[in-house]
Amino acid sequence: MKTLQTVITQPDALGTALSALVELKPDWIQVFGSLRYLTQPDFVPTLRAAFPDALLTGCSTAGEIAQDGVHDDACVVNAVRFDSVTLRCATTKLAGMDDSGAAGVRLGTQLQADDLRAVMVWGPGVAINGSALVDGMASVLGPQVPLTGGLAGDGGAFAQTWTLGPAGVQDDQVVAIGFAGEALRFGHGSFGGWEPFGPARKVTRAVGNILYELDGAPALDVYKRYLGDYAKDLPASGLLFPFAMLGTDHDETGLIRTILAVSETDGSLTLAGEIIEGGYLKLMHASTDRLVDGAEAAAEATQAMLAAPDGGLAILVSCVGRKLVMGARVDEEVEAVGDVLGQGACLTGFYSYGEISPFAPGVACKLHNQTMTITYLGED
Repeated sequence: MKTLQTVITQPDALGTALSALVELKPDWIQVFGSLRYLTQPDFVPTLRAAFPDALLTGCSTAGEIAQDGVHDDACVVNAVRFDSVTLRCATTKLAGMDDSGAAGVRLGTQLQADDLRAVMVWGPGVAINGSALVDGMASVLGPQVPLTGGLAGDGGAFAQTWTLGPAGVQDDQVVAIGFAGEALRFGHGSFGGWEPFGPARKVTRAVGNILYELDGAPALDVYKRYLGDYAKDLPASGLLFPFAMLGTDHDETGLIRTILAVSETDGSLTLAGEIIEGGYLKLMHASTDRLVDGAEAAAEATQAMLAAPDGGLAILVSCVGRKLVMGARVDEEVEAVGDVLGQGACLTGFYSYGEISPFAPGVACKLHNQTMTITYLGED
């Protein structure tokens, strides 16, 4: 397996920048870019002209991650050539949030095969129930096939996101990549670093990923009381104060949920994934040091699955909320991952609206929010 990467900071430099990757003759081009790149009319034609035989996948972002750190309003293009691992691609149109689970089933059905070793998926970041998408895919693929990936971003606007697949760039497309072959080396890790505060609140009314009531009161009213002055900046300020999901016994499930939208009409909160009616939620907050420690822990979990992580591609999907908390120190979490995985790993990725990864090897995949998730791809 060989990888090359280029970071483009001006749209008119796309063609020139791609020329540095052509010599690799890649099987796969993985792109993470801001809206102004993915929505250019000549973006996909330029990629196809440079790499006519490669699988093109990717998504829009709320920040781009490259070997040299974190970028804003850039485009990171990764060229990958495998020696014996084979790639398969599945895509489906997302008809709306209620179609998320069925979309996952459609993708899983397209990819299902005896030699399938792992799957990555990129989905829209808005108008989607990410946990239902993951559950739909897992219901077909089974627990033996690890599933990782993330939901696209649009710079923090939460208005319109884009994914890249064989059909081009679309705002309602879910793209999944299947990896087959015994030579694949696949590792993953996921960790947050957020801390809960305040009392646990019972979810007294919820439907899917829409939270209507906490302790019998409108969820938005309860949430605003906790946020104080931050409430005037909702829903954006919700990224700074996600929810920790607790079970009916108040034990933490390990899942965090970010707020995507608020409704002043019915007092509801739309979260990035499903919540459990009858369960409990706690608010969370974080410091930069805690989040960097979390990124390091995710890298250590990834490394533990690999005999010697060297020469592979490490795809980092971190939540936009983490980026907002860390501010100018955001590069530190990427540096922490690089320190663990070593200089031989090529780092790439993006800041997302949802992260997809198992908690640990052999454990069912989940949609996460506010975490750093890492997928390491290598080849024996």
